[in-house]
Amino acid sequence: MNFSSEQPRIIVVGSSSIDLVLETEKLPLPNETVLAVKSDSYFGGKGANQAVGTSRLGANVYFIGCVGMDPLGQQIMRNLVSENVNVGFVHETDKEATGTAYVTTSHGNAAIVVVPAANKYLSKSHIDEADKYFHTADLILVQLEVSMDVVEHTVKKAKQYGKKVGLYASPAMRVSEEILEKVDFIVAKSNELYIIFGEGKREDILKKYFNKVFVRDDTNSTIYFDGTEMKYYRNDKDETVYKMGMGDAFTSGFAIALCHGNSIEECVKFGNEVSSRVSGGKGSQTGLPRISDFFS
Repeated sequence: MNFSSEQPRIIVVGSSSIDLVLETEKLPLPNETVLAVKSDSYFGGKGANQAVGTSRLGANVYFIGCVGMDPLGQQIMRNLVSENVNVGFVHETDKEATGTAYVTTSHGNAAIVVVPAANKYLSKSHIDEADKYFHTADLILVQLEVSMDVVEHTVKKAKQYGKKVGLYASPAMRVSEEILEKVDFIVAKSNELYIIFGEGKREDILKKYFNKVFVRDDTNSTIYFDGTEMKYYRNDKDETVYKMGMGDAFTSGFAIALCHGNSIEECVKFGNEVSSRVSGGKGSQTGLPRISDFFS
């Protein structure tokens, strides 16, 4: 893994939220009541996770998102600033509260309900306001917790300026063939490929999008096709405490490695390593490593 002397410039377009986490002995079944062992709240949202993740790994990051005009929105803004993320294009709306996610977790497994709220009000005009920064960015990251119109507009704008684009296709929904072709890499969960790409075998999808689609599962494994053969990498800890946020961590690590000119193989390995480290603690952002962690 090589790190150049240049600081990558990354724009992250996406969601932010406060994650309300309940830890239980078991995940409740339908119509079942269980008692929580403890409850906590953490900073989250796939966009904010990736903004913090890439910033900690040494990038100069602009985050484009939307929060409510409420105390939770202010908490998110302060957290991003403390993580050296530029929030000049984080917009506030009085139409909805700040986004939240309700998480029930038990022994490393989680059931998650996301309330997009203010994230729904991120618009194409907000993306256009940051137009001049697209000129200088090395990479743009998007996810699917904001509207598909915003995602598509962002991808098209980035490509107008010849910029690389990474898509973490989660939460899974159908993505148009045009966008699948335009983006430079796609991270997806193994059990959601049919939603994103339509019907088709995993191997056929990977071969069609070789060196472009990276399929993840809960064991911190990544599989992709390099044009010649299927490649598979896995590194998981003996005890994975908290799986939420591992996909964002992988995407952050992969993006940073790509910006520094590494091979696809090295990008995958670094993404897996970053994801492995974040899984050691609770909260999507808590365990995200810093660039200094890899040189100590």
